Amino acid sequence: MKNSKKLIALLLAALICLGALSACGNSAPAETPAPDASAAAPDASAPESGSETRIITDVFGREVEIPASVKSCAALGSAARLIVYAGGVDYIVGCTEMELRGDPGMPYAYANREHFAACGAVASGGSGNADYAEALVELAPDVVFYQDSDTVAMEELAQKTGLPVIGVYGDAFNSHYLTDSIILIGEVLGTQEKAEKTSEAIKGWVKELGDRTKDIPESAKPRVYPGAVSWSGGHGFTGTYVGYAPLEAINAVNLSDTLDAHDGVEVSMEQIIEWDPDIIFLNPGNMNMVNDDYAAHKDAIDSLKAVREGKIYAQVNFNYYWCNMELAIVDSFYAGKIIYPEAFADLDFEAKAEEIFNEMIGMPYLSVLEVNGCGFGPISIG
Repeated sequence: MKNSKKLIALLLAALICLGALSACGNSAPAETPAPDASAAAPDASAPESGSETRIITDVFGREVEIPASVKSCAALGSAARLIVYAGGVDYIVGCTEMELRGDPGMPYAYANREHFAACGAVASGGSGNADYAEALVELAPDVVFYQDSDTVAMEELAQKTGLPVIGVYGDAFNSHYLTDSIILIGEVLGTQEKAEKTSEAIKGWVKELGDRTKDIPESAKPRVYPGAVSWSGGHGFTGTYVGYAPLEAINAVNLSDTLDAHDGVEVSMEQIIEWDPDIIFLNPGNMNMVNDDYAAHKDAIDSLKAVREGKIYAQVNFNYYWCNMELAIVDSFYAGKIIYPEAFADLDFEAKAEEIFNEMIGMPYLSVLEVNGCGFGPISIG
């Protein structure tokens, strides 16, 4: 079977080089629609006795035939992040150029930077992503995990390469698609125990965040403004986010949710002055832009209640090549500790943060954030 597989791979590679097949790109992650919630739950069926293949059902309800025993995989569209969560990093032989860099802004890639540096590049990654079909054929992994909701692109890539392409989707840390994808990856790679442990941990953290805050009356909640949020690049003081996940997870009052907008949006300084938030959260990675805004609007920013009372705190950017789930969850606990000190009085934030990092990426990470100027704590503007 191995010889026939190599022969098929070589023939496909030759066809690609002759121009008979063309490379396939997928759309930018920020613009892809969420998958249909009615899609079938993922399933990895056990192979029949003596069978060399098995049929699995991915998170989009697509049936994919894969080897009975998977020894290697490639990861497209930041699927490598989900594979790390599922304990399968050692199976990855191909990833995107984004992962090859091991950027500390993507904890899963930084924690496994030596492994990723030795992998083959099978896509560019990023908002202008292009998949490298020729490189996939030459690498010939047993399966390809594709993180996106574009099932048409998955089918096209499978046809071009002759490789099994499995759809996974990590859209939010409180979404069943994330945990379903982690479980599916574990079943495909044989890392079920780790995948199930991580999946249950995520569900537990989400429940804890909700349980600690669900009964707090609205009248007792401070009004919060999340600024300097990154989406499609960095933004300054007036860059905010409607439906900001860490605040939603703790049932907080996000002033930006009153806007007639979706996701990331720029607001006017006049609007922020009118809101006059009780607490402000800023992304420490965008403080250069915040300080530029402060130089231009010093009196206005100084007049804000949160600024006068020193209630400005960090929210580490988690939206870097899709969502870094561990950072978003840690952000949620930190925001809870700041907004609701009584509800989180018994919580040791540093211990909780490292618990999350160790479970999801296999290493403590607060010191890495600090060294890179993106740690948690109070923030001074200007």
